Amino acid sequence: MSQPQPARRIALDVIMAVRESDAYANLLLPVRLGRAKLSEADAGLATELTYGTLRMQGYYDRIIALAAARSVDKIDPPILDVLRLACHQLLSMRVAQHAAVDESVQLAKTVGSNSAVGFVNGVLRTITRTDAETWRERVLAEAHSGEEALALEYSHPLWVTRAFRQVLVAEGREGELEQLLVADNVAPRVSLTALPGYATVDELDAHTSEYSPVGAVLDGGDPLKLPAVREGRARVQDEGSALAALILSRARPVRPGEQWLDLCAGPGGKAALLAAEAIQGGAILTANELVPARAELVRKALAVFDSAPEVWEVDGTTLGETHPAQFDRILLDAPCTGLGALRRRPEARWRKQPSDVAGLGALQAALLNSALAALKPGGLLAYVTCSPHAAETKAIVASALRKVPGVEKVDTPAVLQSLVRAPLDLPEASHVQLWPHRHGTDAMFVQLLTKV
Repeated sequence: MSQPQPARRIALDVIMAVRESDAYANLLLPVRLGRAKLSEADAGLATELTYGTLRMQGYYDRIIALAAARSVDKIDPPILDVLRLACHQLLSMRVAQHAAVDESVQLAKTVGSNSAVGFVNGVLRTITRTDAETWRERVLAEAHSGEEALALEYSHPLWVTRAFRQVLVAEGREGELEQLLVADNVAPRVSLTALPGYATVDELDAHTSEYSPVGAVLDGGDPLKLPAVREGRARVQDEGSALAALILSRARPVRPGEQWLDLCAGPGGKAALLAAEAIQGGAILTANELVPARAELVRKALAVFDSAPEVWEVDGTTLGETHPAQFDRILLDAPCTGLGALRRRPEARWRKQPSDVAGLGALQAALLNSALAALKPGGLLAYVTCSPHAAETKAIVASALRKVPGVEKVDTPAVLQSLVRAPLDLPEASHVQLWPHRHGTDAMFVQLLTKV
């Protein structure tokens, strides 16, 4: 029996691990590629197969259901993964049909029975008899509304599409919904942050970021080939994440001796940038991360500094009681659904449920109340999420303003516009909401607050 091509085998293995054990594709795939020592072309193929299939899973499931004349939940999960992978090649890539079908049949032999292999062959032959545009029309014909049609075509759960639309409507930008969904399905370029005082943007041999004063963008290739990245003086970091940290560190001049806190610091990207900024201004950063494995990642991220900031492992919801009014600046990058980073974590859209938003909301509110208690009078707090969902952003801030006396919003867009390289397109608001389609960043939400 001929063996499936290695790039397809790795893609299937990663897709199955994502489904079976909640693996993260962006963490597992590089490990598998490193072990397999594939050529650059094959590694690129495995990457496109994995991410493309995971992104478009919802759309492909509709086509598979139509072609198989049965619901996808009636199909053996490993065989369904093989069919999804095949759909991506047949409908979204320039792969010869016979090669995609033959390779998929070989993959099916490794995970299913003889009857399952015949089923895969039959479904894929059915799919190849109709062109991609006709399949699209058939899928969209099942939609009950324009909103559902967009969710189907761009492979987002309907509840996520509705949440995005709600935020854009509030901005007066409802017409941008389709652009946002399209942007979510495009792999982001590699963004870098040069840690101030430790690296410069010029030494990164990359394009200057559009907005971040410490950012650069690579056209491609391995960032670890850059000495500054290898040595930890520069980091792979989304431009939106860097801006969220800089809004806090550069909102006003730093007084030597200021105490800073990164309350939920794992995995440590923003903590590293804040630490560099703190050292420049004579401030002292403390990082906190409750989960031990993530706390270890924070320590690694901060190891580049001669006197690395202290890393605590305490429950952030209790820190306001144990350290009342102690910190001049606090970053609360709250645990969230991550709906703002679907470009780089494509499987996240299928993992989350509306119920997750409610569960996280209680934690976000408790962390924000605790952080405000730990903030000195006159201090600054940045509430940050990598989700634009209104229930994780504006609603959490509004709740804190009602419950905690003497807290006020700071004009966050004005702070951001004062530090970026080029003006940002931001609607009138006291908070900043960045977007993949508008700013080329993850959909970061930032609200600065102060205690009067």
